[in-house]
Amino acid sequence: MTIQRVRILIGVVVLVAIGVGVWWWIAAGRESTDDAQVDAHITPIASRVGGTVLHVLVEPNQEVEAGAVLVEIDKRDYEVALERARAELADAEAVAVAAKASVPITSTTASSNVTTARGGVEQADASYLEAQQAVEVARTRLSTAQAREREAAANATKASRDVERLNPLLAKDEIAQQQFDAAVAAAAANKAATESAQAQVKEAELGIRVAESRLAQAGVGRQQASAGLKTAQTAPEQVTASRARADAADAKVRQNKAMVKQAELNLEYATVRAPVKGIVSRKSVETGQVIQPGQPLMTIIPLDRVWVTANFKETQLASMRPGQRVKIEVDAYDGREFSGKVESLAAATGSRFSLLPPDNATGNYVKVVQRVPVRILLDEGQDPEQLLRPGMSVVPTVYTRE
Repeated sequence: MTIQRVRILIGVVVLVAIGVGVWWWIAAGRESTDDAQVDAHITPIASRVGGTVLHVLVEPNQEVEAGAVLVEIDKRDYEVALERARAELADAEAVAVAAKASVPITSTTASSNVTTARGGVEQADASYLEAQQAVEVARTRLSTAQAREREAAANATKASRDVERLNPLLAKDEIAQQQFDAAVAAAAANKAATESAQAQVKEAELGIRVAESRLAQAGVGRQQASAGLKTAQTAPEQVTASRARADAADAKVRQNKAMVKQAELNLEYATVRAPVKGIVSRKSVETGQVIQPGQPLMTIIPLDRVWVTANFKETQLASMRPGQRVKIEVDAYDGREFSGKVESLAAATGSRFSLLPPDNATGNYVKVVQRVPVRILLDEGQDPEQLLRPGMSVVPTVYTRE
């Protein structure tokens, strides 16, 4: 009897040892944590333009499709801005057309002006040379007239003295009356010749003044023609300036096109649409409210793709790899199980992303086991009713050995 009991006891111990070994083998291939919750993309909805809210077309917890209208803002200010931008664009396009058309006109006109200015300079030079020659001729005439005047004056003096010498002789009847009359006539002729020569000198002096005046005018005309040529020779700069104005007009057109596009976008932004399909949450906008650009209005949470964020201890990660099978128990539904797989492990522990990360390089140091976020994706088709909500507590179990 004692031997039989010993055998039974030995068998029980063996069975217990086998059970413990099997349990240890199974447990050693699993890692679990209750520090886990459901996560999803939370899309904040904000207005890109300001204005008065005319209509709010959704309610809290309402499901909306992507592209559905959520909020309508008063568009009248943006319609006016769009019309103004279009008018400014039309004006800029007209200015650009005129500027482009002026480029060949400026080029042709500038080339013609250069030719005309060169002709004017040549003509002014010829006129100036001609005036110089006229001055020289007038001065020559003056010299000739002055010489004739001196000659006539000398002849007149000699004839006058002859009359004075013959007059006593005529009184004594030593000369004939005819000879005296001839001397008187010669004196009168020489006097007239002197007066004529004096008149010619005055005429020559007047001719010099006229010629010098024409020379001065020709000099002014020559300077003006030279200045006109210099101005006309700026034709390349004028063409360059004309092309620059055309380029500036084109740039203005592009700027106004951008303004029109921005006005069109602002008008489009007055209608706030859902960027994704999901459930409306945290709605804070009401009809009649005046909102500002960037002001939060609501959030949309898409429930068609949720995942689990599990914060495993760093001591549990030795055998954990992406792709491993995961069993997920959801507290909210009496431990209902979902299946999934490990997608990725975070690049740092959760404490590194906290507002005040720990600094272990201090005098007091207490070692704390850190936790690393692990992202777990659910297998498709397990939640058609979209029961899982972000923030729900779950217990994932990762099978690290299979």
